[in-house]
Amino acid sequence: MGCGKTTVGRLAAKKLGCGFCDTDDLIVEDQKMSIPDIFAQKGEPYFREVEANIVKGVCGKKAVVACGGGAMLNPDTAKAASEAGVVVFLDADFETCYERICNDKNRPIAASSTKEELRERFDKRRVLYAAHSDVQIDCGGSPIETAERIVESVKKLR
Repeated sequence: MGCGKTTVGRLAAKKLGCGFCDTDDLIVEDQKMSIPDIFAQKGEPYFREVEANIVKGVCGKKAVVACGGGAMLNPDTAKAASEAGVVVFLDADFETCYERICNDKNRPIAASSTKEELRERFDKRRVLYAAHSDVQIDCGGSPIETAERIVESVKKLR
C-alpha cells in the first residue's frame, strides 16, 4: 500500500506502449461499491476472493496491471500473475508508504490500523513480495525514474 503502483504503472504502460489497469478500480467497478464498503459489508476474505478473480482475469492481457497491496499474498494469484507476465515489486521504504496512506479513508486496512500494525504488515508482506516477483525496483527517486527502471527491467526479461 502506498508504494506508487498506480502512478508509476500508468507511466510505465505509456512508455511500453500498452494498456494500464488498476485491480482496485476493476474491483470497485465489478462490485459496484467502494473498497471500504466491500470490507465493511462483506469482509476482507470476500474482497480477497474477488481480487484473486480480477487478477486472474487480467492475466495474459498486454497491459501493466497495478495489483492491490494484498493481491500477491494469495499463492494462486501470485502464480497466475507470474505465469502471465513479469511481476514487478516496487520496493518503497515504510515511511514513504505510511505518509501516503495514513489518512486515506479509501484504504480500510490503513484506516483501521495503527502505525505499528502497518509496519508489521509491511515487513511481513515485503518478504512475500520479493519472493513472488521477477524484478525488484527501488522506488527512490521520481515516479518517472521508477517507471523508466521498470521499462528497462521488463524489456530485459522479455
